[in-house]
Amino acid sequence: MSRVEVDKEVTGSAKTPAPVTPVAPLWRRLAPWALLAAGLLFGIGLQPQLYPAQERLVSTVLMFVALASAWNLLGGFAGYASFGHVGFFGLGGYTTALLMYHLNMSFWLAMPASVVVAWLFAALIGVPLLRLKGHYFAIATLGVAEALREIVINLPKLTGGGGGITIPTFGAAAPTPWLGNDGFYLLFLFIAVAVVAVAIFVSSSRSGYALRAIHQDEDAAAATGVNTTLAKTLAFAGSAALTGAVGSAHAFQLQTIYPDRSFDVGITVLMIVMVVLGGAGTVIGPIVGAITIAFLSEWLRTNYTDIHTFLLGGMIIVAVVVLPQGIASYLRDAIKARRFSPLENVRRYRL
Repeated sequence: MSRVEVDKEVTGSAKTPAPVTPVAPLWRRLAPWALLAAGLLFGIGLQPQLYPAQERLVSTVLMFVALASAWNLLGGFAGYASFGHVGFFGLGGYTTALLMYHLNMSFWLAMPASVVVAWLFAALIGVPLLRLKGHYFAIATLGVAEALREIVINLPKLTGGGGGITIPTFGAAAPTPWLGNDGFYLLFLFIAVAVVAVAIFVSSSRSGYALRAIHQDEDAAAATGVNTTLAKTLAFAGSAALTGAVGSAHAFQLQTIYPDRSFDVGITVLMIVMVVLGGAGTVIGPIVGAITIAFLSEWLRTNYTDIHTFLLGGMIIVAVVVLPQGIASYLRDAIKARRFSPLENVRRYRL
């Protein structure tokens, strides 16, 4: 007697076969990695064609690509909007500065140490903070960033206080010589590629699906067996560690860092705006948002010096109203449906 016949005899009907999760074609799974490799090669090939000022601008763009992609792991995938992510940026920068200044440690050792410090700190505070939701979580993270800034200011013998701290980068006493425009361009390029690689991996893994489930309905995700506390904490700590790596490189580039600049909440605002404008919860969205805002801001600053901030803010407002799902998501949906009308998109989202 076959298994189906036994099932019919016991239950009165044949068992319904378990649903099979569809597997994406191999080319679709490899496409993001191929594009990332192409982007890396393009970035390396572009460098010799740039003037020093252009090279510094692209380095800044790459820095914000990394920052936006790191924030997106938590705010985009899991839906937990952190307004205090600049705290991890400043923590990474100050950890590197202190290790290089006081212990004469090489930057190539101080940077991984900064990543570990940011990860451990985020994992520690993430357990209580991630019990909060919505604006309560956002305000709590903002408070953490402000607390870190105050700690740095009130430890002048260790951190230099409000006067800042200077990393030794020249002369025989320098643990690591300053990298110059070419070196920092490549450093930020590799950091951006590494952060985007993490985003690609998370997006297509079980962890990414768990974070998206938490974003949609955390209670339902927990009911289906997702360990929401662990998933959120790992996303928070991982995002913080990547942000700390960027802060470490930025501090070494500036050489002298100050608490007000390193913990400036405006940096977090830029991360959020870039992710929202590009498309939250996607891999390509933060990249598109960072590149768009960085180059648009520079063009406006060059051509409309007196009112460039006002114009940039107005353009961002219009873009968010017309494309609330973000540029990347809009283009994906528009190509699939062959509907490119922005007004129809506004009506679809009832704005």
